[in-house]
Amino acid sequence: MVTPTPRLMVMLTHHDRTVKGALEVFTRCQDTPATHWGLKEEGLPLADMRRLYSLMKECGKVTILEVVACSEEESLRGARLAVDCGVDILMGTLFRDSTARVCAAHGITYLPFVGSVSGRPSILEGSIEALVEQAGDYLAAGAFGFDLLAYRYDGDPAALITQFMAEVKAPVCIAGSINSYARLDQIKLAGAWACTIGGAFFEHKFGGSIEQQITDVCAYLERDASQRPPVAPAVVQALLPD
Repeated sequence: MVTPTPRLMVMLTHHDRTVKGALEVFTRCQDTPATHWGLKEEGLPLADMRRLYSLMKECGKVTILEVVACSEEESLRGARLAVDCGVDILMGTLFRDSTARVCAAHGITYLPFVGSVSGRPSILEGSIEALVEQAGDYLAAGAFGFDLLAYRYDGDPAALITQFMAEVKAPVCIAGSINSYARLDQIKLAGAWACTIGGAFFEHKFGGSIEQQITDVCAYLERDASQRPPVAPAVVQALLPD
């Protein structure tokens, strides 16, 4: 069976904060196949964020802001920051009607967390059934899809991914602590719409330089699961946004 190719969303982040050298890292990696690039709401001054997002846009990238903080005030602040920086996708924080309205008014795709999310790095809590039910409520209220912290879950990540993907009929981005090809296999086979990798690249969990890791992961995701070698080749066609 041929499974869909998840979009790789490269996050220039570590420990749920944007890395200080994010501009230099992106400049070095901008010609890799990855088309989706993002930052967290913490770690860089606003002027630096605007500059980096502008460069990403000039390079034809789909831009992402992921907000970890979850209060209504922090959620709305994140939405306004996304507008200020002109990003395409707002991920994270908990769903709020006020945030959804800002995103809708400015053409920003909104993928909130589900469940109880706390800490930085973030931890996900809640029964799988409750997460699925919450997702249905959020979709009805205007969410495009979901930012699922599956590998930060305090329960069984595999069970969460399997049941959530089977019951929630919306785009799902698996995020947080994706640090192995085995986890990429699980994400691919579940039919996830996207996945984020940030800290694992900076910790070299997928090999050598950051740019080589990005290229290899893109190639790995492109291949059918039954045909993937232990080490992915470095040649790949770029992922294309919808």
